[in-house]
Amino acid sequence: MASATAGEQLECSICLSIFTDPVMLRCGHNYCRVCIDRVLDTQERSGGYSCPECRDEFQDRPALQRNIFLRNIVESFLSAQPDLYESGVFCTYCFHAAVPAVRSCLLCEASLCDNHLRVHSKAPEHVLCDPTTSLQIRKCSIHKKILEYFCIQDSVCICVSCCMTGKHQGHQTESLDKVSEKKKKKLRNDLQKLNIKRNAMESRVRSLQERRRKVEEKKDGETKKVTVLFRDLRRRLEDQERRVLREISGQAERVSLSLNDLIHQLEIKKDELSRRMRHIEELCNMTDPLTVLQEADTGDLCDTKDEGFEDREREDNLLHDGEDLDMAAISHTLLTGFSDIVTEVKVCFSMDKPANLSLNVNTACNKLHISDDMKTASCLPNQNRPETPQRFKVYPQVISSQSFSLGRHYWEVDVGESQWWRLGVCYPSIDRKGVQSWIGYNQKSWGLYRFHGQYWAIHDSQEIQLQDSISCDRVRIYLDYEAGKIFFWAMCDPIRHLHTFTATFSEPLHAAFGVWKGCVKISG
Repeated sequence: MASATAGEQLECSICLSIFTDPVMLRCGHNYCRVCIDRVLDTQERSGGYSCPECRDEFQDRPALQRNIFLRNIVESFLSAQPDLYESGVFCTYCFHAAVPAVRSCLLCEASLCDNHLRVHSKAPEHVLCDPTTSLQIRKCSIHKKILEYFCIQDSVCICVSCCMTGKHQGHQTESLDKVSEKKKKKLRNDLQKLNIKRNAMESRVRSLQERRRKVEEKKDGETKKVTVLFRDLRRRLEDQERRVLREISGQAERVSLSLNDLIHQLEIKKDELSRRMRHIEELCNMTDPLTVLQEADTGDLCDTKDEGFEDREREDNLLHDGEDLDMAAISHTLLTGFSDIVTEVKVCFSMDKPANLSLNVNTACNKLHISDDMKTASCLPNQNRPETPQRFKVYPQVISSQSFSLGRHYWEVDVGESQWWRLGVCYPSIDRKGVQSWIGYNQKSWGLYRFHGQYWAIHDSQEIQLQDSISCDRVRIYLDYEAGKIFFWAMCDPIRHLHTFTATFSEPLHAAFGVWKGCVKISG
């Protein structure tokens, strides 16, 4: 009984149910927000506002103040008895306890539990609906009859009497069920459109999430790349420091050796002069004239014939910096190293896209198979292509369709499926048959090749074996035409500079490829 009494104290006087979002009028009475809004809407049409409970009148529509204190009490009460007050609608005829209702009768304006529903009238005028505390809003406020129709002109629900008399007389009307179905149909269409919009938005969200994921992956990749690069740069700078210091020490040592040699020679000659001077002094101190006169001619003692001064010119050069440290050579060593390091940074973080290269099948040796996309060259003899002046006759080589005669360009080649390959650039006028057609074995091509795990750089038949032992699946070739430089990089971790050629180009350059086992593929 105490719980039922407490529940009654927490009921809205309009819907007779537990408060939902309670609000308070200026007079102090509390109502559900929805309930009082509905009442005020009705009063607005009549031209005045008043409290449904105390009839206190308001000149303007009263502001609704949310009663947080009351709301907290309601929540505490319901949380203590969740089963009992789950529906919030109770049987009207169960006076001694709050029994949840299962149906409500619109005619009787009452809610019924299972027991009272069994004895309730089954007459058609007793319209049953789901349990509700808003029974009065289902009846006409004028005729107190059940709302059964909808006035199309005024867009309001009306009873049968409203259709026959009053301001709705003669208006087009439809049954609530029919209008409800039309509205449901429209709502379903709206729901379908909203669903399409939501799906599209979800797709956009997924796209943005995927974009965010890729950005994160790129951030991680670029972070690792920068870390590796700076680690390699520190190593390169330390190597360059040692190289420059060796150059300085070497030059200083060479100059010091020259100076030491000259000093040693001059010391010997100085000692000889001192010995002669002492002998002359001894003769001068002798009292026996015969001994003095019998000594060798003193002119011979003084005659050095400029002995000890034949290196005077060399001495003068050393004293006047003629053979001092070669600062030009030191600067060249320093700046060349820095230039290579800066180039490495540019290559690793090139803002340009790789050149879009394709293989020219008309130049491919018949020992090479060229893929349909013109990106892959595989060592596969007996292709039986027609002979053309452009085609390589002996070695399995092919050049690109594109050529470069200015600017900076780079491309990457996957070499992981071949242990014997040759990459580089060449002039279009390169020979197509004989040894002189081999990439690097002439003055018209520059190449890098790998054989038995070793790397060589080659131009004009001059081979340079690279000392680094590198496991590399991709090679980047970077061409700076105006600067006359061709760089080869191993795109491993860390990225390694393999070799740089310097030349003055006189023709356009094509990318050149050779493969004796497996295949090589232009990346991208």
